[in-house]
Amino acid sequence: MVGSAIVRKLKEHGYTDIVTRDRNELDLVEQSAVRDFFATAGIDQVYMAAAKVGGIHANNTYPADFIYQNLMVEANVVNEAHRSGVTKLLFLGSSCIYPRLAPQPMSETTLLTGVLEPTNEPYAIAKIAGIKLCESYNRQYGTDYRSVMPTNLYGPGDNYHAENSHVIPGLIRRFHEAKQSNAPEVVIWGTGSPMREFLYVDDMAEACIHTMELDRETYAKNTQPMLSHINIGTGDDLTIRDLATLIGEVIGFQGRIAFDPTKLDGTPRKLMDVSRMRSLGWAPRIALREGLGLAYADFLASMRR
Repeated sequence: MVGSAIVRKLKEHGYTDIVTRDRNELDLVEQSAVRDFFATAGIDQVYMAAAKVGGIHANNTYPADFIYQNLMVEANVVNEAHRSGVTKLLFLGSSCIYPRLAPQPMSETTLLTGVLEPTNEPYAIAKIAGIKLCESYNRQYGTDYRSVMPTNLYGPGDNYHAENSHVIPGLIRRFHEAKQSNAPEVVIWGTGSPMREFLYVDDMAEACIHTMELDRETYAKNTQPMLSHINIGTGDDLTIRDLATLIGEVIGFQGRIAFDPTKLDGTPRKLMDVSRMRSLGWAPRIALREGLGLAYADFLASMRR
């Protein structure tokens, strides 16, 4: 989802020589494969969108996979990019890097100030390591490796798996299937009270390109050598209960929405402080209801493929 959105937006910005590999062509966990790729592909910039991702169920079920694979991917890509002479790279992290009970909205300065959310701690640790990896190469080798921390993303190309998806694609699938079967009720994990922020993936891609195209002096003035990441989000959030209601309306589900409080809620709230990004001249364009409609259209298209 993320990589394809970045490619779409790069083309819109006039970039033509875009080199991509999917996971069937290049296993980023294997250092030798990554080394061979950088040695032969002639890369001069890297947008590092590759990661093992999933929702609360997947993170809680496969913690070893999440920490190991993400650590290996970022270590291999960053190191081999440097070895091959790439001086400009963008690393994509996640809002889960911040403490579970971080002050809201979460500013970049709250990194490493408290305990992480247990259900996705392995993934968060890997993403924090990625930020520090980029900062360390900058400090030691003078590279220009930048990091952005997107909030929860959704949109075209999302994973609509019944169990291992994030909240929006998972709810889109469940409400669609409930509508198709005329089910009287959809039951959702948790209490519905946690608050979440959501960003349409094409907006995120625009923010990534905007960040990469900032001159080095401007980026440096708005960050710090050991606190160099920038939040990307909308600055607005809503409860999971309200999100479910909105998705039900977009899909046209007429039944009841219930919640199962015996299931995990995750972090109570994860709202990003996006003032740094706004000061650098970027703001999102796609409102949540419009984005959900586009995401549902993508889901329907995926069902036909």
